[in-house]
Amino acid sequence: MRTLVDIPANDLELLKGVTKKLAISRAEFVRRAISTSLEAHRTDPTAEAFGLWRDRPVDGLDYQERIRGEW
Repeated sequence: MRTLVDIPANDLELLKGVTKKLAISRAEFVRRAISTSLEAHRTDPTAEAFGLWRDRPVDGLDYQERIRGEW
């Protein structure tokens, strides 16, 4: 996707220096910056684990105690 963004002149100058030092395009730098910024908003992988037992016919604690009783 393409988008149009207004960047202040002082930020644009700094961006020019940084991208030259990193040997990447401004577009690549912006893609990386967006990806990094969005990382904090991505779903927590551990959140997917909560509620795994909600649709099971057995209570999770009862199951755990039964399995541990086999040890």
